[in-house]
Amino acid sequence: MNWVYFARLFRTKFQAGCLAKRLEQDGWIYGYHDPQLVEIYRSRKGKYGVRFLP
Repeated sequence: MNWVYFARLFRTKFQAGCLAKRLEQDGWIYGYHDPQLVEIYRSRKGKYGVRFLP
């Protein structure tokens, strides 16, 4: 399985964490059913993003 990266990067880890929690709870809104793993990562430029395994 490959990671699916959410298209937006955030300035703070808190903002990315809010999206990660929403994906865990309400993934069906984005067309994914219960992702196996949701992770917050840091880009090379210092911003935070969310990726998950469907």
